[in-house]
Amino acid sequence: MNIGIVCYPTFGGSGVVATELGKALAQRGHRVHFITYNQPVRLDFFNENLFYHEVYIPTYPLFQFPPYESALASKMVDIAQNEKLDVLHVHYAIPHASAAFMAKQILRARGIHIPVVTTLHGTDITLVGKDASYEPVVTFSINQSDGVTTVSEDLRRETYEYFSIEKDIEVIPNFIDLSRFRKQDKNHFRAAIAPDGEKLLIHTSNFRAVKRVEDVLRIFCGVRAVIPAKLLLIGDGPDRTRMEKLARDLDCHRDIRFLGKLEAVEEVLSVSDLFLMPSENESFGLAALEAMACEVPVVSTNAGGIPELNVTGVTGFTSNIGDVDEMVKNALYVLEDENLPRFKAAARARAEEFAVGNIVPLYEACYERAVAACSAAFQPVR
Repeated sequence: MNIGIVCYPTFGGSGVVATELGKALAQRGHRVHFITYNQPVRLDFFNENLFYHEVYIPTYPLFQFPPYESALASKMVDIAQNEKLDVLHVHYAIPHASAAFMAKQILRARGIHIPVVTTLHGTDITLVGKDASYEPVVTFSINQSDGVTTVSEDLRRETYEYFSIEKDIEVIPNFIDLSRFRKQDKNHFRAAIAPDGEKLLIHTSNFRAVKRVEDVLRIFCGVRAVIPAKLLLIGDGPDRTRMEKLARDLDCHRDIRFLGKLEAVEEVLSVSDLFLMPSENESFGLAALEAMACEVPVVSTNAGGIPELNVTGVTGFTSNIGDVDEMVKNALYVLEDENLPRFKAAARARAEEFAVGNIVPLYEACYERAVAACSAAFQPVR
């Protein structure tokens, strides 16, 4: 199958999932064309079935904001027509789904009928999409898609709750490459970070308010008050400077390392003992899945789709948003020497359920249904 994938090319969850999906599809023999304004950060290896097409956005004095949606739609038309795509798969509704609708109409006028599959990832529904400035376009674009998927049951429920959706929405969860995300022998790194055998806690995010990084620091300080521990923070974003100051104010900064953005996050996860995710909202919790694949249990909130991944009492624990005291208690329980091996093994076993080989066929089946439905809709009447 010839597949066009439209996504954001950044470290964000939707871009990571889209890129990893494309790579997996290419390895299964499909020809995959990425269409976006920069090369995706995870598009980091060569495969004869992978192609990248840059969306060029012209700038003119007339434009206060360059019209990316129009440039994207034009590029979709070009690639769909000249590469003979079978399906367009757009990740994140805004503005990709509406641009895909525009491209689909242009192609239809040229006698080309191409189905569009839209995958909703979270904030395109729960935050940005609900804004009155975008809601009518988001609703229309979803309803005009030939296939719609979400990454969790919770996000599916929210989509129906907040938007007037007439389409059937299929849940296809996020997935993990277990050959990459696995426990590695990085004892030399652990010895450098925790030379006295301290427990290692870790958090990765974009340091935005919804991630509640302040709660991460307070949970860590609560744990550190009871047992020797270190905290590793991966990522960057608007709240980082404030968090660095808070770490000093809490007098925990000597045991906290801000590592910034890292490509090989699995290497740091491999030496960690506990992953903290006190988020206000997560449509799925991809960062937690990556941690679990590296045998790191999770202490998290019960927000959004997280409980569909993190099983309380098995792979870690979930708590109400903001309940730092309970999360400290749960963290200390998991980190007890007699408990930690059991939680680590269970975390890896749970992650294996989301192996790429289990999930990618669900997308392939979704594409086939979308192609069949689109073909049937335009069969000539006899």
